[in-house]
Formats: sequence, structure tokens, C-alpha cells
Amino acid sequence: MASEQWFVGPLPLGPGETPPPDDLEPGAQACGKPSWSTPPAIPGDPPEPEAEDVQEQLQEAPAASTPSPEPLGPGPGPAAPRLALDTMFSPITEQLRYLLKKAEDFQSYLLYSRDSVQKEQLAKAMPTFLQMCEPYFLYLEAAARSMPPIYGALQELIRKGLLEISQQLTLRLEQLVLMYASFGFVSLEDTDPLSISCFFCGRFSISPSHEVSIFRYCAPAAYTASRFPRYLYKKMRWSLETMPEPGGRGQDSHVDYYFLCYRDTWEDTGKSPANSCPQIQKLWSIGRWVPLGPAEDDIYSWILCPQPPGDYQQLLTIGFEEPSHTLATDLLVQILTGQAGPARPPSAAGPAAWAAPGS
Repeated sequence: MASEQWFVGPLPLGPGETPPPDDLEPGAQACGKPSWSTPPAIPGDPPEPEAEDVQEQLQEAPAASTPSPEPLGPGPGPAAPRLALDTMFSPITEQLRYLLKKAEDFQSYLLYSRDSVQKEQLAKAMPTFLQMCEPYFLYLEAAARSMPPIYGALQELIRKGLLEISQQLTLRLEQLVLMYASFGFVSLEDTDPLSISCFFCGRFSISPSHEVSIFRYCAPAAYTASRFPRYLYKKMRWSLETMPEPGGRGQDSHVDYYFLCYRDTWEDTGKSPANSCPQIQKLWSIGRWVPLGPAEDDIYSWILCPQPPGDYQQLLTIGFEEPSHTLATDLLVQILTGQAGPARPPSAAGPAAWAAPGS
């Protein structure tokens, strides 16, 4: 497991200053270890490089490994599967610890470095760090959700462990990006092509011709630039790619977009949040993007349009409590496979097993 550092050591302290704590900044929630596995401690880190090499070393750092565990079957007793499971998860949890350590380094040097040049270097390296996590997310989500399952009798236990890791890393990255945004080093504006409004959290297949990609918004974003429908905000996005069937002629790939959104119900009443019940401020749902324009054959309209307008086809009402990253994706899969209410995938090329009553 690679353990090279991307940052310099602690800066000299000024008169009356105290060294930064070893733990995270108070108020920042630490990410605990997965409950089903306790990875061994990572040895001490080697000497750290100079500050000007931060971005170069980040680009040269090894990408998140994607281990390929062998399919497991039930053993002779409960101890044997548990031992095999812990052995299989060891490189996965070590990679998690490595990425969380890098995220902690980003946070520490943002909070305690007095060198503005170094902070700017870290801000430029942030998108590269998010890209470095993408192969790891790809492995976690594909191994946990892709069909058909490949782990036999241990599928559910493995799925739970992998998704727990995915959830943990997603929340840590979201927290880190929000902190950098609060310092003004990154933008969260959804219409800014250079912003980090959302980041990639994995991809998996639900059929031989359908793949789902997951994206997480660091901060709630208005559903469209014109805020229509009113008071609707995005928190997650899924891209459903429908690929041509083998041997199919004249078929092109097609992408549909689904969102986890909430609606500020108190805004509909015209009352302020202070005069409203906090339990009914946010009503969460999953819906599909329905494009309203510009015309597909008018390239100039697309160039001049800051953000294409779209309607929101609500498919599932969740409730007043925000679902976790993992649960929201589980619900979307149920919608796409016809297991959660009257929803039909919009692509006509979907498999017959997806058929559900029309909405």
C-alpha cells in the first residue's frame, strides 16, 4: 500500500501559538472504522516532500487500487467465512485508510498553514484528489450492486460492507470540499463548469445494457437555473446509460437523469422557517429530469443557454428525513427495476423484466 506524503511537515510556530491537534478540527465529524473489520495500523510515514511538489506528487500518486477478490462460497462453519471475509476486505480497508489520511492532510494544512501559496496549491490539487478516488468508488459500487451477484452465499454481507465504505468516503469528501469552499478556494456554483458542485461516487450495471453512474452534490443546488419547479433542490444525481443491444442496428446510447431532491415546503406557505415546524421544512423525493429545451437540432440555443430548463417527474416520495447516500441509490434501483411503485424506465430498449405499470 502506497503511503507517500503530499505535504510538508508542520510549519514553525509563532510566539504564543500552540501546535495543531492531531485529531480533526472540532466540529468536523471523524469517519469511524467499518464495524465489520478492524484493519491493522499503518506504519509511520516517510519524510514529507517540499510544498512546491504538492500538485506534481498528487498527480503521480498511485490511483486507488481495485482489488479483485475471488468468489467465495459457504465454508464448513461460521468461523471460516468470517476469516475469509476479513482477509478479502483487508486491502480494501487499507485503501480506505490511505484516502482518509490524505483527506485529513488536506484539511489540516488548510486550517493551520499560514502560507497562502501553499493553500492555493492545495486548492488546485483538490479536483485531482477527487479523481484519484474514482477508481476506488468504481470498484466498491460495481462489486456491491452490479448484477448478477458474484459472491454467492456471502453476497449480502459483502454488499453491506462495501457500501458502508462507499458511504464513509463519500461523506468525508463532501465535508472536505465544503470546507475548501468556505475558504473561497473552490466554487460550488452548479452553472460554473470549473466548480466542484458535485463529484463522482461510482458506477454499476443493473442489466447487460444499462449502467448507473452516481454523483453527489456537495451543497444543495437549485433544480434549474430558473428555480423551476420552485423551491426544489438537488442533492444527488444518477445517470442511467442505455447501451445498444448486441447486434442491434441503428441504435445509439441514451442517457436519462434521475435526482434525489428536497422541496422546501415552508416556502410554499410564505412563512419563515422560524414560524414553521422544522419537521416539515424538507420533503425528499426521487424524480426524473424531463428536458424542456433547447431544441436538439439548434446548436446555437445550447451555446447561449446557461442551463437547459427541465421539468421534474416525481417518481417516489421518501419523507421528511434525508436518506443516506446508500439508501437513496437502493431506492433508485427499486424504481428502475419496477419494485417501488408505478415507475417505468424511460428508455424503450429496457429489458422486459423492467416492465411496470405506467405512471
